[in-house]
Amino acid sequence: MLDDAFNDAIWHRINQKTKPLGSLGQLEQVAHQLAQIQSQGAPQAVKHISIVQPTVLVFAGDHGIADEGVSIAPSAVTQQMVLNFLAGGAAINCFCRANNVALKVIDTGILLPVESQHLDFIVQRLGGRTQNFAQQAAMALEQVEQGLDYGQSLVESVIDAGSNLVMFGEMGIANTSSAAALLASLSDLSVTECVGKGTGISEEQLEKKYQLVAKGVERTKGKSAKETLAEVGGYEIVQMVGAFLGAYHKRTPVLVDGFIVTVAAYVATLIEPECRDYMIFAHCSDESGHKKVLQLLRAKPLLSLSLRLGEGTGAVLAVPLIKAAAEFYNSMASFEEAGVTV
Repeated sequence: MLDDAFNDAIWHRINQKTKPLGSLGQLEQVAHQLAQIQSQGAPQAVKHISIVQPTVLVFAGDHGIADEGVSIAPSAVTQQMVLNFLAGGAAINCFCRANNVALKVIDTGILLPVESQHLDFIVQRLGGRTQNFAQQAAMALEQVEQGLDYGQSLVESVIDAGSNLVMFGEMGIANTSSAAALLASLSDLSVTECVGKGTGISEEQLEKKYQLVAKGVERTKGKSAKETLAEVGGYEIVQMVGAFLGAYHKRTPVLVDGFIVTVAAYVATLIEPECRDYMIFAHCSDESGHKKVLQLLRAKPLLSLSLRLGEGTGAVLAVPLIKAAAEFYNSMASFEEAGVTV
């Protein structure tokens, strides 16, 4: 767990700012969490929170269950969107430019590989795409272990290169099916509570999605988190789980995006419970299972914008709030400094 030796000192600094107690609401909680994280191993509580090179890693992977028609688009769209990311034309690119956030795109195993020398394109494929988890295990346990290692190594390299705030996004047709299956398998929630409409499927498709996810979930009874990832996971989800664990090992906060990324965060906490201390939750999406998994993680997200795009968009949109929390902690005058008496 986070060493809370400086807990009182950090709150004292926040409470002495020229404002009524608690009047900056969740920003105070964010400032406290960041200060606690950045005080780990220090001789005293930090008086300056630094936000350096915020970076979003977008993990792309394809899913065999897409062949069942559980999405509005075919798997080929995953490749097309990866090309769009690399060309700078997607929503995530726009939000990264607006907020000065670095972006890297990772091929974890898409059906149609991309040939690109782009400096921010990383290839660490676990396969062509997962198997159809409604019929068989999505991947082998060895692929899960490899994916966890890939994700952890990647995020550690990004942190070693200077970033001290990371975010994860995802792209993969039918990956809400995989995320819902993981959530239903690893919690006490029912399949119908976890499955949503994803990118906007019809009621008929939704009913089919319930049935297919339930088939996968049935095989996971009594299995561990890693075994469940093998049964119903996705290549991009596995690598995000590894990335959460890597950020924890590097004592670096992760600004958590929407439903699929939050499910990866939940799985990471089942493998290493202490990584929860390094998570800041950006938003609550419109995907039905997202509120459920946020509740499991005791998370209070910063934003609620009815988003349901993925890509890391919600996380990047919350970056200005993180910077604002750091700035008030760093620069807002205390009552004594400002000569204000209360």
